[in-house]
Amino acid sequence: MSSLTAGQIATANARLRSQSPLDIIRWAVALAPGRAIVSTNFRPYEAVILHLAVQVEPKIPVLWVDHGYNRPATYRHAEALRARFNLNLKSYLPRLSAAHRDSLHGPIPDPTDEEKLQRFSAQMKLEPFQRGLRELAPLVWITALRQSQNPHRAGLDIVSQDENFGALKVSPLFLWNDADLEHYLSEHRLPNEWDYFDPAKADAKRECGLHAAWGGKAVNQ
Repeated sequence: MSSLTAGQIATANARLRSQSPLDIIRWAVALAPGRAIVSTNFRPYEAVILHLAVQVEPKIPVLWVDHGYNRPATYRHAEALRARFNLNLKSYLPRLSAAHRDSLHGPIPDPTDEEKLQRFSAQMKLEPFQRGLRELAPLVWITALRQSQNPHRAGLDIVSQDENFGALKVSPLFLWNDADLEHYLSEHRLPNEWDYFDPAKADAKRECGLHAAWGGKAVNQ
């Protein structure tokens, strides 16, 4: 099934709100056998969604946009999780390296310059993400998106039709809070990574474009 109607999505959300994240992933993978992926940026708590996903589908493609601005701790964390979960990691890089981009356009834009931040995000994050989705061609895109992360995400839901990238987006952790995630990490003895930095977001309450309407427009300009 390539997509769900608005009514089917509403019905799914109503039913899935009472389900565990693991059961939500089982539902998502069964919806499109062999055509589901999970995305990650190896930010804090990402070990949770990856641990859940590989329990359901051990070889599920894991889409990672390595924009080149990650800190050393994040790269070490990524490699640790890749080895521990035997991740089928699909890394996508921007067409310009971070050093190449900075030499042409200067440093990462200031958080107050929304226009430049959106251009930066489109070039270094959204374009490689779109390229990854085009090549992997998933019908279902599993994310670690949560409603508590910022005001925009609070208005979303567990299941939605993503207009930017043309896939059914499923967020099994949508209703979880930090305490839930901390408990899961502790219960399964999973590592975390707090030195994460996303240059395309500038602050925790801003969207980089992957889950916002402007992202689809920016990457196609």
